[in-house]
Amino acid sequence: MCGILAVLGCSDDSQAKRVRVLELSRRLKHRGPDWSGIYQHGDFYLAHQRLAIIDPASGDQPLFNEDKAIVVTVNGEIYNHEDLRKSLPNHKFRTGSDCDVIAHLYEEYGENFVEMLDGMFSFVLLDTRDNSFIASRDAIGITSLYIGWGLDGSVWISSELKGLNDDCEHFECFPPGHLYSSKLGGFKQWYNPPWFSEAIPSAPYDPLALRYAFENAVIKRLMTDVPFGVLLSGGLDSSLVAAITARHLAGTKAAKHWGAQLHSFCVGLEGSPDLKAAKEVADYLGTVHHEFHFTVQDGIDAIEDVIYHIETYDVTTIRASTPMFLMARKIKSLGVKMVISGEGADEIFGGYLYFHKAPNKEEFHRETCRKIKALHQYDCLRANKSTSAWGLEARVPFLDKEFINVAMSIDPEWKMIKPEEKRIEKWVLRRAFDDEERPYLPKHILYRQKEQFSDGVGYSWIDGLKAHAETHVNDKMMQNAAHIFPHNTPKTKEAYYYRMIFERFFPQNSARLTVPGGASVACSTAKAIEWDAAWANNLDPSGRAALGVHLSAYEEKIASATAGFEPPKIIDNIARMMEVSSPGVAIRS
Repeated sequence: MCGILAVLGCSDDSQAKRVRVLELSRRLKHRGPDWSGIYQHGDFYLAHQRLAIIDPASGDQPLFNEDKAIVVTVNGEIYNHEDLRKSLPNHKFRTGSDCDVIAHLYEEYGENFVEMLDGMFSFVLLDTRDNSFIASRDAIGITSLYIGWGLDGSVWISSELKGLNDDCEHFECFPPGHLYSSKLGGFKQWYNPPWFSEAIPSAPYDPLALRYAFENAVIKRLMTDVPFGVLLSGGLDSSLVAAITARHLAGTKAAKHWGAQLHSFCVGLEGSPDLKAAKEVADYLGTVHHEFHFTVQDGIDAIEDVIYHIETYDVTTIRASTPMFLMARKIKSLGVKMVISGEGADEIFGGYLYFHKAPNKEEFHRETCRKIKALHQYDCLRANKSTSAWGLEARVPFLDKEFINVAMSIDPEWKMIKPEEKRIEKWVLRRAFDDEERPYLPKHILYRQKEQFSDGVGYSWIDGLKAHAETHVNDKMMQNAAHIFPHNTPKTKEAYYYRMIFERFFPQNSARLTVPGGASVACSTAKAIEWDAAWANNLDPSGRAALGVHLSAYEEKIASATAGFEPPKIIDNIARMMEVSSPGVAIRS
């Protein structure tokens, strides 16, 4: 990931303004420690902090067309850049960078070229011939981007809030799949696939078609000129990514440079579910496995840095971002600059445990659509900013445009969770890779129950966060929470604690409005809470809040409850925990 910052039409082309833009751009230096660049054309400024993944030697930005009339600063990866280059035989490219095609495509096709890009990206393009500009963000919002407006009429574009929040009168999230045009004076949506309307698809389930589509999505992300690896939690999604990468790495350009043995990375508390499962998968696949341990105190000590970097006060995101943030630092210290990750599968296939309660296929499908559309505010934000904090790039094949089109066209009846038919969550994905002749994964890993990342790193992580928040937020503070934080009022002491830290870094009203709100259970949208009346009284984003569904959490709590107690005391202790402990320990039909 790189960091981009553009200040456009600011009515000030002074040296002082250039110094200010450079100062703000340096706030994004963690995203791109390899190179800094700035371009000025009158009162237009394009700044860039580069993380060099493709063509490290000559791909510095900003990038230009042949006569330098078109200037672009880009954050991201364009996976089909070689095919796009071939489609532009009359153009000469200055670098080998995958992003070099953007200026030339604009010259050839105008604003409509964005649909041709296959990848993750955010960019700002300036046409100096008429001083017009466009900015765009990838289809799902894998890369982070914000837009703001100054009192002097200027438009600001930045990869992170901290690049513009102190200088803009108003700012907001740049919507995924959109383009901002100075000629239009606003946004237009360029990504509008059939599933976006939430119409119910009817295509039959074809396991091989699904398998091939995902394999292609992973293979195209092996494009790299620097050392890379995979994030491996031991769950289904990351394990499939690792399995496919391990199969196809040999023979790639990356393997010729860095070797054909895959490196994998996992983080967790000592003895956590993820560490155990990831080690087993790594041994099965033959990866060079790196296991990172952290303590609850390590995570708590990092909370303020995490919130500063990920720029949200959402509870689920902070819980999951912290171990990822700690892991990214370790990975970067090994010289690795890119990782492939498993984000997005749960949204596409209804993998969260609360989907067990989906009342019908129509509502199941609509919830997956709602979840995908919100990814840029949750998992994409976490994956992008937790890794970018240390100059590490995360690629997410489940959010490949072509793969999403295949997966979201399947009749959702096939995605429904039906225990009586032995169809657990994400069954269609599991079945697609259940190859008896040449197994991708061991059976029990292929059919391992969903474990949210913030749970899988160790259940005591969330409990430790709650206990820490208790020491910083008292009951009187909670009583007045609605007066202090009228927007997205925190409902728990943990949420209140995060909100205090966030507002210290980002005190503007526009900043708090960039963070989503609303009730949630086990990562559901507010709408899905209607699926089960009991959830209204158990609003916790942990997967353990899916009462009666999360089996391993229940088993761990029972084991914990019985440890060190004589038989007569065991029942009383379990009952007490069911009343007051973390969600997910109660059993009901």
